[in-house]
Amino acid sequence: MSKAYWVSAYHQIKDADALAAYAKLAGPSLTAAGGRFLARGMPAATKEAGMMQRMVIIEFDSVEQALAAYDSAGYKEALAALGTNAVVRDMRIIEGV
Repeated sequence: MSKAYWVSAYHQIKDADALAAYAKLAGPSLTAAGGRFLARGMPAATKEAGMMQRMVIIEFDSVEQALAAYDSAGYKEALAALGTNAVVRDMRIIEGV
């Protein structure tokens, strides 16, 4: 079974306080679900069409584990704290090679 990677790119942060409230809940929830934070923050450098925006990369043991983490009660609570307008981001779960 291949590992999975949860990758979030924050295109715009409109409410830093809501993002902080989300992070306070999301981090422990995702860690409890088996996630390991590999990187988070602003890029050290951008190349080609790269954008200087906050990124988060979390490793899971499988795609199923990552999807279960996203659907967990703890993560739903974190999403509620974030709200619908605090950030503009995209999130992907990809299978490792």
